[in-house]
Amino acid sequence: MESMITDVNHHLIKANGIQIHVAEKKGQGPFVLLLHGFPETWVSWHHQIHDLGSHGYHVVAPDLRGYGDSDSPPSPSSYTMFHIVADLIGLLDHFNQQQVFVVGHDWGATAAWHLSLFRPDRVKGIVAICVPFFPRDPHIRPTLFFKQSFGDDLYISQFQEAGRAERGFAKYDYLTVIKKWLLITKTDALVAPPGMEIIDDLETPSQLPPWITEEELQLYADKFQQSGFTGGLNYYRAMDLTWELLAPWQGSKITVPAKFIIGDKDVGYKSFTKPYLEGNLMKTLVPDIEVVILEGHHYIQQEKPQQVSHEIISFIQKLAIN
Repeated sequence: MESMITDVNHHLIKANGIQIHVAEKKGQGPFVLLLHGFPETWVSWHHQIHDLGSHGYHVVAPDLRGYGDSDSPPSPSSYTMFHIVADLIGLLDHFNQQQVFVVGHDWGATAAWHLSLFRPDRVKGIVAICVPFFPRDPHIRPTLFFKQSFGDDLYISQFQEAGRAERGFAKYDYLTVIKKWLLITKTDALVAPPGMEIIDDLETPSQLPPWITEEELQLYADKFQQSGFTGGLNYYRAMDLTWELLAPWQGSKITVPAKFIIGDKDVGYKSFTKPYLEGNLMKTLVPDIEVVILEGHHYIQQEKPQQVSHEIISFIQKLAIN
């Protein structure tokens, strides 16, 4: 872990009116932007930073707004995909990069899809992990869709009320909260039993899986102890506002080359994501897409780092040849 921490340069960059912390490994090759999810920081990409860096790529992994050492605006309305993409454009401009490869996991995948949707001129190719590109339903806002589909106790629904998830998380120390999320092995939708908070329903493993150490988990815990969880939770609380603002892009497609990676034991994979991937809609919305199914769970870039790095590198190399 020490080499992972010392092997990168850290910068605070002013972009889109806020300070964004980035970890950078500077090679002479193509520029690759790595976007983390919930509840993570740039650290979730440390394997890929090393692997991509060893191939000579110029790798930048920010703490997205609301996370880690980046600014955390207080209002949930400051966390729409328009804000996040604007932050990313500010980073690309700072590094004088006109067109880049973008890799995102979880909410980072959603951000990568929207960067590709809004500004395809700035994206050479996208690798999205765990979260596919979903169409915007013009008739129903996301929170109502999730409520109708899964009831009031889906984690996304519980996260909507300001302060509710924070109070639930606060019953545990930060390391326990991180373990409950990052080491998740549930494969069905994250719905708590009636009257229970989702954090109470998630298990704390008695022993760690071989792919992560106590020291790595503590790195996350220490950062969230400083920042709190509200910034990350505000992404969920801005979903409906993003939906409203996305109306002009109704029916728009992702036109850049794409690869989608998911673990076969990811949350909701068999019941929700797999049928969507196997249907025609995603291929219609993302015509130039390759889908890769790996053996693993939600935090697959940490659980299966070599395989994920290989998929990213092979995607970049293929596009470079073409």
